[in-house]
Formats: sequence, C-alpha cells, structure tokens
Amino acid sequence: MKTARRIYNVLFISVFATMLGLGVVSPLLPIYAENLGATGIWLGIIFSAFALSRSIFMPIIGRISDRQGRKWIILIGMFAYAVLSLAYVIAGSVYSLTVVRFAHGIASAMVVPIAMAYIADLSERGTEGSYMGNFSISMFLGMGVGPLLGGFLNDAFGMDSVFYTMAALSVFATVLVAMYLPEARRASSTIAEVEPAPISEIFRLPIMRGVMVFTFISALGRGGTMVFIPVFAPLIALSPSSVGVILSVNTFIMALLQVPVGRLTDRGNKIALIVVGSAIAAIALAIIPFSGSFWQLLVVTSLIGVGGAIQQPSIMALTVDAGRTLGMGTSMGAYNTIFGIGTIIAPLMGGLFMDYIGIDAVFYAAGAISLLGTAVFTVMMQKTGGEANNGQNSGMMAGQTSNDPR
Repeated sequence: MKTARRIYNVLFISVFATMLGLGVVSPLLPIYAENLGATGIWLGIIFSAFALSRSIFMPIIGRISDRQGRKWIILIGMFAYAVLSLAYVIAGSVYSLTVVRFAHGIASAMVVPIAMAYIADLSERGTEGSYMGNFSISMFLGMGVGPLLGGFLNDAFGMDSVFYTMAALSVFATVLVAMYLPEARRASSTIAEVEPAPISEIFRLPIMRGVMVFTFISALGRGGTMVFIPVFAPLIALSPSSVGVILSVNTFIMALLQVPVGRLTDRGNKIALIVVGSAIAAIALAIIPFSGSFWQLLVVTSLIGVGGAIQQPSIMALTVDAGRTLGMGTSMGAYNTIFGIGTIIAPLMGGLFMDYIGIDAVFYAAGAISLLGTAVFTVMMQKTGGEANNGQNSGMMAGQTSNDPR
C-alpha cells in the first residue's frame, strides 16, 4: 500500500509538472506559428505532427512497457521534453517548428500514456473511474494553470521565456521520477500478469471497439478546437492573456469535476455519462461563433469542459477494464493512438475550413462531427446489452471475445 501511494504521488506531481509545461505553451503556439508565416493549413500541419508521432509510437511503446517496465520509458520521455522545449526557441520556420512538434509527440508518447498505465495497474475492479478520474486532475490542473502562466510570461518577458519555463518544468519532473519512482512491472498484486495482446485483438472486444470508435470521432470533432480558439479570439478583441484565462477555466472545470464524476462513474451508468457529456460538449462547440465577448466565450468553453469532465472518467474506466485482458500499456496505447489519429486529422480539416470557408465553419463542423460520434457510440453500445456498466461482466466478455477462434 505504501509503495502504491508513493508511485501515485510521484506520478501525479511529475505529470502535473509536465502538463503545466505544455499548458504554458498551448495558447501561444498558434500565435508563434503565425508569426513564422503559418497559414490555416500550416497550423493544422504543425499541430498534427505532434499527434502523428504520438499515434505511431504509442502502441509500440505501450507494449514495450507491458513487457519491460514503465519507469525508464517515462524517464527518457520527460528528459526529451526538456531538450525539445529549448528547440522551440531556435525553430526559425514553419518547417523546423513542424519537425520539433513531431519529435515532441514521440516524447509525449513515452510519458502520459505510460503514466496512465502505471496508475491503472494500481486500481482494483470497481474503482477504475475514481482512480483514473483522480489522476486526471494532475493533467487538467497542469493544462489549466499553464495558459495563465504562459500569458503572464509572454506579456512580462517575451515568448522565449515560455519555452524556457517548459524546459525547467520538464527537468524537475525528470529528476523527481529518477529519484523517487520505483520500477515495477506490476504495481499491485491484485492485477494478474497479462501477456500483451496483439493489436488486432483490441478491435475484437465489443466494449473497446465502441470506445475506440467514439474516441476517434470525438477527437475528430474536438481535436482542433483549442488550436483555433486563439485564432478566433482576436476577432472579438481578446488578448493572448484573455485566451489563457479562457483555456485555463475550461481545464480547471474538468479538474474540479474529476473526483465527483469519478465516483459517480463507479456507481452509475457509464454509457449514459459518456453520451450526456459528449452531447453537452458538441452543442457548446457549435455555438462558439456566436460568442461576441470574453464572458460569452468563457461560458461556452466552460460548457465544453463540463461535457468533457462528465464523459472522460467513464471512457477511461472502460479502457482500464479492457487493459486487464489486453495489458494496460497496450489498452492505454490503443486508446491514445485512436485519439491521436483524430487529432491529426482535426487540425488539418479545421485549417482547410478556415482557409476556404472561414473560422466560424471550424466550430460548426466540430459540433456536428461530435454529435455524430455521440449517436454512433449510442447505437454501438445498445448492441452490447449494457455490459460496459458492469466491470466484471465486461472483463469476462473481453476474455471470451479474445479467445474466440473467429
């Protein structure tokens, strides 16, 4: 128990520091890229490069972590974060910035998904929502505080200070993991040793298949939103600092709701929570263009945060349950890969809408696609007969499906 708590605390603080570093940059990177000459489509390419490399390497790294341990992978990834943070400063064109983003995505594939798998190893059946919801606070708080800090640093000391801060935070996380995180292939004796399943097996589990389809369409709808909100904001006379506040409030709301929603997830109907949360976020996305002031945009983006907070613990709980059959690193890597594929396409698609139709069309399309994903997921889950709401049944079903000779 003491070892499990130590692992949890070290990873919580380390992931918070890492995500704080990313959050510092998030509201400013689109502006930084535009200053280098990026058009709408180039904004999409720059952000998609990060998601592309994550998607390529996450399933590979996840399977390696299931076999060889997790600490050394997280450590290398966090150190790479620190080095690459400095590379942003010397990126002098959209081409070099794209290369840096691609490399940064590889480092990201070694940190958050593997840390999530490490934490998932600690959870007992029936507590997945609470465990993953509580740990998600580290990510949401980091991404919430980051934009506020980034806006302040940019206004006070210039853009380069933002990247130096990201590097310093990554160094801190690296040292913390190196000194205090124990290496363990399995953190809890309650988790059975699971031989990582072939990637093809993931798509044969009905519940995991539903999660993957929903995650892809959801990411396709929302993956480019945070890229284009900083571009939309100046049209209603908002400064980078105001954008930082808006993005921060969005993620703070998600962080604050993780604990109560996580508990509700463990006791309630996971499918219903996913559907309700997704629908709220989709509608909010579609009405962003109607925002004409700071407060209106703040309210609308806050609704996106509420919707995301309602659905996320349930999605993670289903992924953790599948991981008991597939291997935690494998299931987390698969989930994040599908999410990454959606976020590769979304900024590119959003950039095309922006260049050829207008910025408003980006958000209309995002809302429509997210609603479509909600509907598709609802139909798929009805066919499973509700097993997703019972962890034990879901696990049994997963094991039976994985042994199905078909």
